[in-house]
Amino acid sequence: MLEISNLYKSFNTGTINEVNALQDVSLSVGDGSFVCVLGTNGSGKSTLLNAIAGTFISDAGTIILNGRNITRLPEHKRACQIGRVFQNPFSGTAPGMSISENLALAAKRGKKRGLGWGLPVSVVRDLKSRVKALNMGLEERMNTQIGKLSGGQRQALTLLMASWLKPDLLLLDEHTAALDPTTAGKVIEMTKQIVTDYKLTTLMVTHSMQQAVNLGNRIIMMHQGKIKYDFSGEEKNKMKVPDLLSLFDELRRKDQIDAGEALLLSAKHV
Repeated sequence: MLEISNLYKSFNTGTINEVNALQDVSLSVGDGSFVCVLGTNGSGKSTLLNAIAGTFISDAGTIILNGRNITRLPEHKRACQIGRVFQNPFSGTAPGMSISENLALAAKRGKKRGLGWGLPVSVVRDLKSRVKALNMGLEERMNTQIGKLSGGQRQALTLLMASWLKPDLLLLDEHTAALDPTTAGKVIEMTKQIVTDYKLTTLMVTHSMQQAVNLGNRIIMMHQGKIKYDFSGEEKNKMKVPDLLSLFDELRRKDQIDAGEALLLSAKHV
């Protein structure tokens, strides 16, 4: 279970470029929940994932994952509990290493690693079995460098690596945004299968409202560093793309009204 309480994060504090990226964010995610996180650029959705992953330390608030307070832990010490897939298909893997070698590293995430001359036959057999399940023919290319694969193939393998040890939490940061529609569809189907089969607690940031309504059991919409809407259960199941578009328009109109009020107030003091 993930428990986030009163989380704050600002950048360029005290300057004209100050950005309040997260403002008093609180969120509780139950075991096995699949949460889609929506929001415009700069809404704080990727910042939220970075805060959870430990890319930076939050200014205030707490993050509890399966009873463990990880708020002040550096990123590498959270790796044994958290799997992550980034937007860029070339992130999260070692391009000069083979498929087998990358997967072997994923299987040892958070564990002590030693040096050896190769992978045991039993390990290679297990790696090939899991790669075969991707239905991409990559089980016959286990010695191929990952850097020589297509973006879709690499992202599928990154997803497999991130979920290999069935982490307490899987973070997906717009992991299909850089792919063509056909390939993105395949990776989304793999995502759905892996999350369902492993019963992984998942947060998926996406710009695709269609993905948000089709996947998971909960939708969170962020705006200006805050969670503005939170839909789950029957309310989420009834949600359609036009409904989400309407909510985005509502937030934009409110911004315009607030900006107009600010101008009026400033004019009164001139």
